[in-house]
Amino acid sequence: MKNNIPNNLKDILNRIAIACKNANRDPEAVKLLMATKTVSAENIKIAFESNQTLIGENKIQEIKEKYDSLKSVKHEKHFIGHLQTNKVKELLRYDVDCIQSLDRLRLAEKLQNRLEYEDKTIDAYLQFNTSYEDSKFGMKPENALTFALAVQKLDRINIKGLMTIGLFSAEDDKVRKCFKLLKNIQKELLENGIPAHELSMGMSGDLEIAIEEGATIIRVGTAIFGKREHPDSYYWNEGL
Repeated sequence: MKNNIPNNLKDILNRIAIACKNANRDPEAVKLLMATKTVSAENIKIAFESNQTLIGENKIQEIKEKYDSLKSVKHEKHFIGHLQTNKVKELLRYDVDCIQSLDRLRLAEKLQNRLEYEDKTIDAYLQFNTSYEDSKFGMKPENALTFALAVQKLDRINIKGLMTIGLFSAEDDKVRKCFKLLKNIQKELLENGIPAHELSMGMSGDLEIAIEEGATIIRVGTAIFGKREHPDSYYWNEGL
């Protein structure tokens, strides 16, 4: 599978470029985040050789295991999984550039306290459950402004954008509804002075729809690195 990684990346980048052209958007405005859960450090390095250096990890244990192997290669690392409050201290040990899954005020406050203690700041995306599925994490969309205003008061956390996981459905209209909702949340927050300029939404199965609706980051794993041992649903509960 490792030999296919460069070709798979070309295919995904080509899909992104075509989708941007069809949506009258600049391809430079859409970044590819390589979702690297269960992917070995060796295979991640192969992707780095194709000049793709933005990765997203779901589990702290995996970040820890790959840290020494990857730290010699300049790259940007986002945490995209569910973060437990008691894991904040551990996560901050591994040079994470951004947390895309900030989904509750208690977590934000714990993060703020730890960042104050370490005299650090971190970029963050606010995660919303736009599909309203019990199986997915994320703040309720109707609480978006209240939540964002509370996080904005925490000076160690830099709000950069919003994140959602769209509905896993073959019905495009239902998937699009999730992405439109995140875009509407973004508009509301921007109007209230919250700098949520980035939209992390869309994966290999729905990236075209996400780009049409304004995504600035697409998260792709399986289509680059190959099928995982378990289906995606196995990884939803990242707290385990």
